Amino acid sequence: MSRICAITGRRPIRGGKITRKGQSKKSGGIGTHVVKNSKRTFRPNLQRVRVRMPNGQVKRIWVSAKALKAGKVVKA
Repeated sequence: MSRICAITGRRPIRGGKITRKGQSKKSGGIGTHVVKNSKRTFRPNLQRVRVRMPNGQVKRIWVSAKALKAGKVVKA
């Protein structure tokens, strides 16, 4: 399964998870410091839904939850 939304084209993107250590200045420490920056992928929240196409045909496609909430597809 390719993790791409059929409506919006949202796809996995690369990013990083920053690990910090130490106590924040607000809490009385000397501040937090970056310890590690590990790579990760941010995947879209895809749902497999039955959608009614413009020509009346019903099809199952992968749609992001954002597109469903926005009402960009008509469920069958």
